[in-house]
Amino acid sequence: MHNYLDELEAKSIYIIREAYNKLNPLGMMWSIGKDSTALLWMVRKAFYGRVPFPVALLDTEQEMDEVYAFRDRLIKEWDLDCINQMCPPEEDMDQTLPPNTRAAMRKTEGLKLLLQEHKFKGIFGGIRRDEQGLRAKERVFSPRSIDGSWDFKDQPPEFWDQYKTEFPEGAHLRVHPILHWTEKDIWRYHQREGIPFCDLYLAHENDKGEMVRYRSLGEKNLTFPVPSKASSIEEIIQELETTNTSEREGRSMDKETEDSFEKLRARGYM
Repeated sequence: MHNYLDELEAKSIYIIREAYNKLNPLGMMWSIGKDSTALLWMVRKAFYGRVPFPVALLDTEQEMDEVYAFRDRLIKEWDLDCINQMCPPEEDMDQTLPPNTRAAMRKTEGLKLLLQEHKFKGIFGGIRRDEQGLRAKERVFSPRSIDGSWDFKDQPPEFWDQYKTEFPEGAHLRVHPILHWTEKDIWRYHQREGIPFCDLYLAHENDKGEMVRYRSLGEKNLTFPVPSKASSIEEIIQELETTNTSEREGRSMDKETEDSFEKLRARGYM
């Protein structure tokens, strides 16, 4: 297990340093969840305890209170330059989209504002291929058009850890250093490294007396817990060994229409 996690970590740190060497200015999206926090931990390892670029929360003012509190704690403890990017209101979104997809679209538009203001040539994201079917088509260095849209049918090949970092003026690259990790890998890494995480990932009793926890953290109006008794990382890993429930089971916009997530991703969603 030690060597296995070492190999995953080494590849991620190589990607992080490659992006830092080739793309300037550079930023990172930080959702405050388990994946992006594990990625942030690796960034700190890559640069000897510091994060040499800003991290950004795309804020809809709908994050859970515990998420905001966890963010504020790590900003202080890790000395982070954190941008709190406010997202446009829902009434400004495409009204032809289903309601929950429309609400989720706010973060896509918030990201566009972030890129326009800070002119990032590259921006890190903490997504994984195993998390959702469409994300399995992603590249590590993923070019995005000037308007932020993603053509998943036209992505550059990536062989032998060689990545294309040139792109047209006005476009940018999304960089995904943990694309090759799985949910279990992330939790095993949290366990080994002692990485802090939001307590919402652990089982707690809801107002109906049921034991639930969050598998994925998003806005409180779009994300819901799943039944679980896992109250520690060890129990989370054991649960993942046997569950058939999708990691994004609690994400409401994934269930609205068959192509809801595809529409979001094509328009620039993380």
